[in-house]
Amino acid sequence: MTTPLDYQIQGDNLQVVRIKLQPGQELYAEAGKMLYKTPSIQWETRMSGGSIGEKLWGALKRTVMGESLFLTYFRATQPGEVGFAGSYPGRLQPFTLAAGQSVLVQRDSFICAQTTVQLNIALVKKLGVGFFGGEGFVLERLTGPGTVFIHGGGDFIDFNLGPGESLQVDTGCVVGFEESVSYDIQYVGGIKTAIFGGEGLFLATLTGPGRVIVQSMTLEKLRRELAPSRSGGDEKSPMGAISGIFDSED
Repeated sequence: MTTPLDYQIQGDNLQVVRIKLQPGQELYAEAGKMLYKTPSIQWETRMSGGSIGEKLWGALKRTVMGESLFLTYFRATQPGEVGFAGSYPGRLQPFTLAAGQSVLVQRDSFICAQTTVQLNIALVKKLGVGFFGGEGFVLERLTGPGTVFIHGGGDFIDFNLGPGESLQVDTGCVVGFEESVSYDIQYVGGIKTAIFGGEGLFLATLTGPGRVIVQSMTLEKLRRELAPSRSGGDEKSPMGAISGIFDSED
């Protein structure tokens, strides 16, 4: 049985999770997400997996997910504390997963988890999602038992969809959803809406039953607002909307 984590999330839009570990408890985290730790917390950065083949396969999967090749492991030898946060303004979302229970989240969102939680890629099956889904093409699957923390931009909106109930979302704004929720990409409608609507050509359609979490700010939108001249044009302009089909979000 997995030992429950003693944690506290502090802050508003620059949130930090403070986790207290007892002797023998262990976490793993995305490299660079740690803010601080007490001296009683031992840490080691390594590739996940047992054999060399498993390590290389794990590194390949993490490259596909847009993550670093290495994970950092934290283990308490005496009672101690370690803190983690995301890399840009946003919020943290914990999931306490039962054995075999999974949640699908956007890539780059993983912060840390108990070592009992499995982190894998979840390739979306439908071809349209792969071509037009942007951030949604490669998702991360987190499978329990254990507690995991993910990060998203801005504020979060939480939906609990009933059976057959659907929600259409900007593809980059999907933070995560339960595995019971089906996921597809659909064309927004008329050509005028696609070109002049400023929202891109496609929307993610999520259909219940299950929980869906949506973020109000994506990293790509933040980059675009801070450096509008980074690309050749504004994707909200007619030409930007047309060229957006070829340029997926980071």
